[in-house]
Amino acid sequence: MNLTILHAEMSYSKEDKYVGKVDFQLDNHKQAYEMSLYSKDRKDWMYSLHFLNASGSEEEISKVEELIEQNDDFFDQLLEAAVNTLEQ
Repeated sequence: MNLTILHAEMSYSKEDKYVGKVDFQLDNHKQAYEMSLYSKDRKDWMYSLHFLNASGSEEEISKVEELIEQNDDFFDQLLEAAVNTLEQ
């Protein structure tokens, strides 16, 4: 499954810690997705997954959720896209 990153961003503040998002598209999926990311320490990450522009198939978003949970490399690609935008 080919992943295309449409947009990524991340910021850091003492109050909010690490907050980011990645907009992405997967081949054969009708809608794009947005994954929001949060971490206090850049080690343990929480995320939420949403359709980017319009609602789509529950079956497709469930497949993406499963992919994120079961494939560390896939999650790491998304995370890295956001982390790479941090201003050092």
